[in-house]
Amino acid sequence: MTTSSPKYLEEDNLSEEGKKFLSNLPKEKGWLGSYAYNYQGFWVPQKFLQGTTWLKSLLFALVNRVKHPTFEPNHPLLVENPHVLVPFLEHTLYFDGRTVDISTFTSPRLLATHVPFSSLPKSIQVSKTKLVYLCRNPRDTFISMWHFTNNLLLDQKDTDSIEEMFNLFCKGVSLYGPFWNHVLDYWKQSIEKPNKILFLMYEEIKKKPKIQLKRLAEFLECPFSIEEENSGVVDDILKMCSFENLSNLEVNRNGKFSTGEAYKVFFRRGEIGDWKNYFTIEMSDKLNHIIEEKFQGSGLKFSYV
Repeated sequence: MTTSSPKYLEEDNLSEEGKKFLSNLPKEKGWLGSYAYNYQGFWVPQKFLQGTTWLKSLLFALVNRVKHPTFEPNHPLLVENPHVLVPFLEHTLYFDGRTVDISTFTSPRLLATHVPFSSLPKSIQVSKTKLVYLCRNPRDTFISMWHFTNNLLLDQKDTDSIEEMFNLFCKGVSLYGPFWNHVLDYWKQSIEKPNKILFLMYEEIKKKPKIQLKRLAEFLECPFSIEEENSGVVDDILKMCSFENLSNLEVNRNGKFSTGEAYKVFFRRGEIGDWKNYFTIEMSDKLNHIIEEKFQGSGLKFSYV
């Protein structure tokens, strides 16, 4: 697979101020770009110092179901990529010094971020903004991240070996990692502020999609009516937003972002347990030990099948 380099990952043209700022931060080999830098306790590519496809599609279809009935001709999700409809704050809207007046956006406003909770602006933390956090088990998270970053940068350099990147992941060096700190931060906040933060598990959505979609609708204060449930609206949204449907759309097979990367990079398998095709017994044991240590006493459990 060949893709163009996303503009937000280009490493040249750093200002002297930016270079000086980075020089004072701890750094490790990067997943995207030459290095990842530790900022506020988390690892990020250098340009980011200057989400997921499925959840974005479900959210968009859910909150816009009156304006855009499911499977209507030219429904936005059928002609545009979910990441365009629900843009990233750090990759798109505020990237490279841009400023955006979000108040001018059409309501309901859906925005995305990979930023840790502790790094979110205080205005977001204390506002009435609702946050939906999607968590996936660490084994599949690693495999998905490894494939994604290799595919995204395939035309620029040799692919990163699974052994090298696994060791970095276990050290906590991954996109917005450590994984466990990122997850635990939102997990604890969701327990303390259940009306503000909804913590979803990818595996639970896969296993019981109707229950989780209805839970999401309740959290966003736009629950499904009895009439909607009886007429199949819940099932229609799940069908339209399914991996099979979205990945086979013409726009997602051949489209590209304005930043250069192909839409298809965001669609691979979407299955639970793909890690079994890559992990050795030693890898499983090593990561198990780390996860048990980091999540001890949190009450958070992961499903791997």
